[in-house]
Amino acid sequence: MITRDYSIASVNPEELQDLKTIVGVPISTIGLEEYPNLLVFPDSFEEYDRDFGKKVVCDIVDDSKLLTNSIVGFIGRNSTKLSIHSRFSKEDEGDYFLHYMLQKVAKVNILNLQHTLDEDSVFDYLVYLFPLYLKKAITQGIYKQYKTQKYNDANVKGVIDINRHIRYNKPFNGKVAYTTREYSYDNDITQLIRHTIEYISKRKEGGTEILSIDTDTKEAVSQIISATPTYLSNELVAIINKNIRPLVHPYYSEYVSLQRLCLQILRHEELRYGQEEDEIYGVLIDAAWLWEEYLDIILEGKYVHYKKNEGKRFYLFENFQQIIPDYLSLDKSIVADAKYIPLNKERDYGEEKATAIYYKTITYMYRFCSNKAYLFYPHPDGEEQPVTYKIKTEQDGINGGVIIKQGLSIPSGCNSFIEFSNKMKQSEEKFLSEI
Repeated sequence: MITRDYSIASVNPEELQDLKTIVGVPISTIGLEEYPNLLVFPDSFEEYDRDFGKKVVCDIVDDSKLLTNSIVGFIGRNSTKLSIHSRFSKEDEGDYFLHYMLQKVAKVNILNLQHTLDEDSVFDYLVYLFPLYLKKAITQGIYKQYKTQKYNDANVKGVIDINRHIRYNKPFNGKVAYTTREYSYDNDITQLIRHTIEYISKRKEGGTEILSIDTDTKEAVSQIISATPTYLSNELVAIINKNIRPLVHPYYSEYVSLQRLCLQILRHEELRYGQEEDEIYGVLIDAAWLWEEYLDIILEGKYVHYKKNEGKRFYLFENFQQIIPDYLSLDKSIVADAKYIPLNKERDYGEEKATAIYYKTITYMYRFCSNKAYLFYPHPDGEEQPVTYKIKTEQDGINGGVIIKQGLSIPSGCNSFIEFSNKMKQSEEKFLSEI
């Protein structure tokens, strides 16, 4: 079954039954224990002020139609396999726009992967997200945990193992067999990451390039390899089984996401062909989050992107009600919001929802004493841009400010990803010149 974001599609009773488990479920509640084979990006909802975690994967309306929002990707259960493409993909083309944003955000440049949103290509996306998550984890240091070590020497510093001592040291030779618990970088988590590195390096489709996309990635890969001298390729299944239980650690929080990503990559074939009855699996991506992160890259040097746990904090009132603008110009005179929702169809949403689109932006304009704001959104190629709305005031001569719907034109009719990428660069240049 194939559909697109922000659309309605008919479903038959069998598909509806399979999808009922995930329909209406907020993505922030999709945990590893309940859905061990379903991966959702972004996975760190606490970093954002927006309602990412409250979104549902999809909804059922009138008991027969599937209503989608900004969640795209692939999800499967029993005989039902659902692919949610971006609305900018055409039936005879790949999902170039989603693929382009993912590569920008992950900072990789691989042209020979599939660009559709079927089961195989979605798992390809996981592979080039690996460096992004690896680098985030390494910033917290190499993961270490207590590990039981067995020694037989003269430097006793643990519990004497009588059985081993008699076996190895009879007659007495000055050594003592003992066991001790000590911190080790060579553990189940780092071994899992090492197996993932080895798996990716052997891939024909850009594996080497993925692991060496920049200096930080190469350094992170090198650190993991150095930390796992006991790595053996034939222990893959054992290492996977030791990592089935999700990591819980107050300090190494970034390793939780990395662990889950590694498991999905390494269990790719198992997930495709070894599904148990009623088990849900797949990869889902919030395209609204991806659009915001993508804009951050192309707006670099012009606007500052704010997140909940990063940078300066802003408050709406004197000392409470923290607010997080999507973007502020460098001098804070212009505010901007990222909108993935189709703003060219806002009148179809109903008056209440359509008006609410602008409320937060106007609030931020007032807070930062700004007379100008942008709503950045993707729009189909050829659509008239931009559209300016003047905020009405009751006093003549008082400028209430303007909100500009500034769209980024998404190319269509491309025969290859290379052609699409070239046209996107032209669209980006035009977009930046207009703001």
